[in-house]
Amino acid sequence: MVTLNDPNAARAHARAQEGLVADAMPILPPVADDLPAGVSADDLVWEERIAGGGYASRRLARGSRTRLIDVDGDACASIQIFNAEMPTERLNVADTVKIQWNAYIGAGKLLLSDMGRVLMSIEADDAGSHDAFCGASNAAANARAYGEGGNWSAFPNARDRLLLGAAKHGLGRRDVHPCINLFKGVRIAQGGSTVLDIGPFAPGRALTLRAEMDVILVIANCPHVLDTRPWTVTPLRATAWRGPITGTDDAIRNATPEGRRAFLNVDDYYRR
Repeated sequence: MVTLNDPNAARAHARAQEGLVADAMPILPPVADDLPAGVSADDLVWEERIAGGGYASRRLARGSRTRLIDVDGDACASIQIFNAEMPTERLNVADTVKIQWNAYIGAGKLLLSDMGRVLMSIEADDAGSHDAFCGASNAAANARAYGEGGNWSAFPNARDRLLLGAAKHGLGRRDVHPCINLFKGVRIAQGGSTVLDIGPFAPGRALTLRAEMDVILVIANCPHVLDTRPWTVTPLRATAWRGPITGTDDAIRNATPEGRRAFLNVDDYYRR
């Protein structure tokens, strides 16, 4: 029993926790036993399990790959992306949709900035169920759905969790912009309504993002704003490793004229 008036006992108790692994935490140094073939353990830079209602953020070098795994089949990863060197450049969901003539995000698609450059591309995706329409939940929406929705309540909202992740990199509320939601698909019905593919899905669905620039990736794992169930969200796993910069003969780069132009804009940025 640790008492408030015994700092030595409190210190001993705290130090006794060294080496314990919680259900959701960064693993330091990062360790993973399921890296893709050809990826060295020495190239691993990030391993973290993000709890339901949790968040994470990471600065990633150009060429890095980030694999997100929907561990139990009911995660919802709201993501925002910033140019790490100049965070005023960030993911633009509207341009991502209209420039690629497709609102349904999946393998081979590009995540474009408001400067016409590719921040990240989707190198692999076996989930096939994502959302570029609805954005993040917020405190008011969560209060209506669950009775409360503040950052420190039992039902935190994705927007405020994204704010916490962005703040780790010196960014503020004005920097929190529209997001893309991964692992929860929304489609537009014939009459124009938004329809959520709610799941739950098979455990272990995965998606791999390739960083085409030095980026800051921010993730919030909170229920989708259209989810009408009682609070339901399961853990998300993030693993990242160093990789080669995309070559000029890359299939994703050359899939469309619009994509080639966006990659040329990246080349021009790094030619300075």
